[in-house]
Amino acid sequence: MDKKDILSKLPYSKPFLFVDKIIKINENGVEGEYTFDAALDFYKGHFKDNPVTPGVILIEVMAQIGLVCLGIFLLNDKLNSNSLIALASAEIEFLKPVFPNQKVTVISQKIYFRFGKLKCKVSMQNEKKETVCSGTISGMMI
Repeated sequence: MDKKDILSKLPYSKPFLFVDKIIKINENGVEGEYTFDAALDFYKGHFKDNPVTPGVILIEVMAQIGLVCLGIFLLNDKLNSNSLIALASAEIEFLKPVFPNQKVTVISQKIYFRFGKLKCKVSMQNEKKETVCSGTISGMMI
């Protein structure tokens, strides 16, 4: 399965698609990018006159790239239109803010994939290669 196939199977569309590019992917992990467009609706109110990307959106970016893209890759032929990939848990530490128009890179390493549950160690870096947030995310592949 190539990178374009994975992107086409993502169960999201704009404005809730937070994957621009998969840099690399294999059975042990994935690396991908996303740039936060300043026109995204949540910036209008978070925070007034000083927009910052909400933490829940940062977790969503890490989940879409680091968990869902990897899950699609790992499931490959077993994935069909009825398949669901749902977030089960996230334990994330936030270290730096992410502002509008910033590009981030998500790096995910598989901890395990068994009995339909995928757990990954994930980190997000800004363009200066500084860690923005990191932790673990797990999801169920049904």
